[in-house]
Amino acid sequence: MRSLFRTLRLALAALLLAAGDAGAQSYDYWVSGNPGDAPPATTRAGLLLAGGGADVIAAWKWFVACAGGGDIVVLRASGVDGYQSFVSQRVGGVDSIETIKFNDASAARDPRVLKIIAHADGIFLAGGDQEKYVSWWRGTPVGDALNAHLRAGKPLGGTSAGLAVLGEYYFAALAGSVTSETALRDPLDQRVTVGRDFIHAPSLAGVITDTHFMARQRLGRLVTFLARTSVDEKPERLAGLGVDEAAAVCVEPDGMGKVFTEKSGRAWLVVPTRAPERVKAGEPLVFLHVKVIGIGPDSTLNLTKLEVTQPISTRFVTAADGQIRDEP
Repeated sequence: MRSLFRTLRLALAALLLAAGDAGAQSYDYWVSGNPGDAPPATTRAGLLLAGGGADVIAAWKWFVACAGGGDIVVLRASGVDGYQSFVSQRVGGVDSIETIKFNDASAARDPRVLKIIAHADGIFLAGGDQEKYVSWWRGTPVGDALNAHLRAGKPLGGTSAGLAVLGEYYFAALAGSVTSETALRDPLDQRVTVGRDFIHAPSLAGVITDTHFMARQRLGRLVTFLARTSVDEKPERLAGLGVDEAAAVCVEPDGMGKVFTEKSGRAWLVVPTRAPERVKAGEPLVFLHVKVIGIGPDSTLNLTKLEVTQPISTRFVTAADGQIRDEP
């Protein structure tokens, strides 16, 4: 009998250990700085909209200031802990920097993950694959926590895939990425997946963001996303915001934004002036007179009015025959 009890205890211990390992494997966690919760920081709302590639130190210093120098939490679904050294050593001024890498969807309901997010003074979504962010976080406690963070007047940021999901409308990449060429050739291609009802940042109401903008020639696909949204959703307000690599737009609570860059990056406000002429399966998009405004470090972006003062350029483009062309 004693041998049987010992066998049962060992089996139960093995089951508990396996359960613990399974839970640990749903996410990875790193922390630098003070591992305990600091006194609540004095925060203010703000959006750090980074286009991917190299991170911009000046933009990050602005973000840390918005977070009151408190606890910064980085969320990601791929990669490792690169922001730990970047923020603690190159940006500085934080109580702690924590990274959670989600390995599967179950981490979005993990109590420890939710506690870390709830105590964050600033949250930043890293690059990777936005399909995972949409599939794993939208409509889950993590999605609820991100919106609660915004309502509490705390700063939120993202780069690359992390920026792609921040607008009211967003490219979800549910069927993989899509090029401008493919999107313009067929705006109803299965890869043109535009979503909504995920992150509710007031300054990005009616806005679709895109990243790696000039490096990957994404104006055509952003114009296509706008056309699809115009037809599918019929919003009263609609614009696109493309951000170049090694550039970031820092948006204040009143919707006023400035561009920071270390490599001559820019941002681009893309505003339809009329409804698209043709959005039809298997046929090229026809969309006339779309305004494209270049935003540099000396410009000021007004997301409330969808205007730019001191733009670096203003032009109108037309989508037709599977191409984007400047209008005369």
